[in-house]
Amino acid sequence: MQFTIAGIWEHTGPFARMIIFALGAMSITSLVVIAERIMVYRKNRSESRSFATKMGAILAKDDLNTAANAKTGKDVGHLGRVINSGLTAYRVSSSNKDVAVESVARALERQAQREVQSLKRGLGVLATVGSTAPFVGLLGTTMGIVNAFSLMAEANSGGLNTISSGIAEALITTAFGLLVAIPAVMAYNFLQGWVDARSVDISESSNEFLDMVARHLGGLHS
Repeated sequence: MQFTIAGIWEHTGPFARMIIFALGAMSITSLVVIAERIMVYRKNRSESRSFATKMGAILAKDDLNTAANAKTGKDVGHLGRVINSGLTAYRVSSSNKDVAVESVARALERQAQREVQSLKRGLGVLATVGSTAPFVGLLGTTMGIVNAFSLMAEANSGGLNTISSGIAEALITTAFGLLVAIPAVMAYNFLQGWVDARSVDISESSNEFLDMVARHLGGLHS
């Protein structure tokens, strides 16, 4: 058997081909998720930075009323959506300071959770592919070895020469499984790290904004 795509495909049986098809589908799915998440993350990062620049200039003046009524548009990124939810809660908040601060805090927390969950969308697919692809490949290898020994029994002959080609063919599915799993695991770890970093950014920004709201309301009621 020649170790080329055509040679491998020619020497694989129906079950092994089914396994390869399944691994191919898993690979394509993981690549689509990776590409989609990278585009979403880059867009979110760019929009969040733009929002932070615009809103930061307003909030630096401690002018929450102007910030609450500012027109920032829809494309504000994950950070903009969280802060805008806090500004909306501040705009309709009660005259009671403690109630207003609590309302803003809950709004920030709810939106932050939504944003983190949105950023995590699709990562479960990568985790599933990364953890199951080697076992799918191993299933093909196990069945291939069983078939190799069955053929040896039918031929009434033994020795490694009889089954070596069958075992080599069977091990190909494990190799395919690893080739699918390794990129998926690496991408999952990278993207999960990105989400964790953005979660910290959201938390820090939310706390800073909440502190500003508390100071502002405290000044109004003093």
